[in-house]
Amino acid sequence: MLASDAALCYDPHPFGLRVAREAVASDHARRGVTVDPDRVVLAASTSEAYTWLFKLLCDPGDAVLVPRPSYPLFEHLTALESVTAAPFDLDYHGRWEIDFATVEQTPRSTRALIVVSPNNPTGSFVSAREMERLFTICRERGWALIADEVFADYPLDVEAPLTDIASRADVLTFSLGGLSKTVGLPQLKLAWLVVGGPSDICVRTLTGLELIADSFLSVSTPVQIAAPTLLECGGAIRTQIHQRVRENLTILREIARSFAACEVLKVEGGWSAVIRVPATRTEDQLVIDLLEAEGILVHPGYFFDFPSEAFLVVSLLPQSTTLFDAWPRLLRYVSS
Repeated sequence: MLASDAALCYDPHPFGLRVAREAVASDHARRGVTVDPDRVVLAASTSEAYTWLFKLLCDPGDAVLVPRPSYPLFEHLTALESVTAAPFDLDYHGRWEIDFATVEQTPRSTRALIVVSPNNPTGSFVSAREMERLFTICRERGWALIADEVFADYPLDVEAPLTDIASRADVLTFSLGGLSKTVGLPQLKLAWLVVGGPSDICVRTLTGLELIADSFLSVSTPVQIAAPTLLECGGAIRTQIHQRVRENLTILREIARSFAACEVLKVEGGWSAVIRVPATRTEDQLVIDLLEAEGILVHPGYFFDFPSEAFLVVSLLPQSTTLFDAWPRLLRYVSS
């Protein structure tokens, strides 16, 4: 599909080719969501989409609120745009929830708030109650809401998760997604953002985004031409990934029952799990010792700005046979 003759014709559009934007809109329909292709903007990656939004929404020195714990990317992306990443906390009370007190205590220069739903690595979806409160805060303070939903296709321990936040918004909101997660093809470099909110604000926002996107034109023509087929055929890959991470989470929980000193925290979605382990040494030392003693590589919690020690982040993507062997050794080692 990447070898189509249509890809030999270069006809650039700031927001991406119509055929690709319509494919993205149609892909949202499988979740029962109607998306207007005119509100879809294509980028090479969600990282690039973030930088475009920071250029659009912020002046140098402004702040963007980012969740903590979360994937350690925002500090770099904001710094590259001369923007400050100001953290707000997620607290664990049987599930990870937004600490709105830390949202309220933010710099006056704040221009946007980022949520990752489900979060990486905590796996927590934004709840309906949290979403409505976020809309209220953003409306009152004039903030934009940026919803990173790259893992939205992989719900685990949750019923009817809230997705496609931009389509539900009455404030300026952007929902981000991409081929990297939704069909497991990070190497093809196609992502998108969907603009939501009041029509007049969306029109002005798209005008600004058009100038930025037209300055880069970063998405290759072949991947745009192939997008409809990739999204349609990619469902089979998505199903396999989803089935594997579900099974592996079940395996991890079953094995963890034999190790009372360790707790597998609630995972609502995504590809990772968080294990709370005894704080017998620093996370750095624990991870190194585990690698040297057992040949098992995990991430320490502080990589993701967990509030305290000791947490380990493990991937749910490896083959189950590998994890059947590795996880009992991991839990036995950290318990001892």
